[in-house]
Amino acid sequence: QVQLVESGGGLVQAGGSLRLSCAASGSTYNIITLGWHRQVPGNERELVVVTDTSANSTTYADSVKGRFTISRDNAKNTIYLQMNSLKAEATAVYYCNLVVWRTTRSIRYNYWGQGTQVTVSS
Repeated sequence: QVQLVESGGGLVQAGGSLRLSCAASGSTYNIITLGWHRQVPGNERELVVVTDTSANSTTYADSVKGRFTISRDNAKNTIYLQMNSLKAEATAVYYCNLVVWRTTRSIRYNYWGQGTQVTVSS
């Protein structure tokens, strides 16, 4: 079992910055992908950024390219989302996501955090 806890959200002015954190606990070995998604009430949850650990590749949504950056600290079991030049359209609940290969069941498992609210005023 993996638990993910996001933090760092809040209210910021357009053009400002925030850094979101996702602290992971439990069995976080064999990570296939890690990333961030966001969701506005009534809308689909959308991909913000995802890192494929096997391919060592990172893909950002077009809407955040050049402004958002994902990073991780393996020693702290934490991943981050640095958000710069924030726009009002970035207002959403942001969710941390890990996809893990469970060897004992030979299956992928998708883990989500509880979400953290980001509100950008215009």
